[in-house]
Order: sequence, then structure tokens, then C-alpha cells
Amino acid sequence: MTASLDQVRQAALALPEEQRAQLVDALIATLKPEDAAPLDDAWLAEVERRSEDFDAGGVAAFSWEEVKERARQRCRPHA
Repeated sequence: MTASLDQVRQAALALPEEQRAQLVDALIATLKPEDAAPLDDAWLAEVERRSEDFDAGGVAAFSWEEVKERARQRCRPHA
């Protein structure tokens, strides 16, 4: 890791949780699909299975906003 990348990482880790989540969202939004690692056969089979489940009405769909909020709630410490 370069010095500047390490500095950015340290600064990002010092942010409050909500701002770190916003930063992650912003960074992910900059990635191009062609930059993603190719899926192996097991993942392709899983995608196909899930797609078939969805098409058959066997699973509920959630908006990206709902998914992110649920993930954030799961990551928060329980008091």
C-alpha cells in the first residue's frame, strides 16, 4: 500500500460510521462492471438459481436503499 493510500485509509477509518458508509457507497458507485472479477461456475449457478426463484415469485424483492439500511442495522452494536 502506498503512503498516500494508507493516509486516505486512515482518514476514512477515523470518520463516523455514517460517513464511512456514505464513502463506501460513493466509491462503489465509481466502479465499472467490467472491473469486477469474473464469476466462477458456482456463483453463476447460484445467480441462476436465485433468478429462477425470483421469477417464480418465491422470494421478495427489496430496493437497494432497504438493503443498505438493513445491513447498517445489522452492523450496529446492540445496546
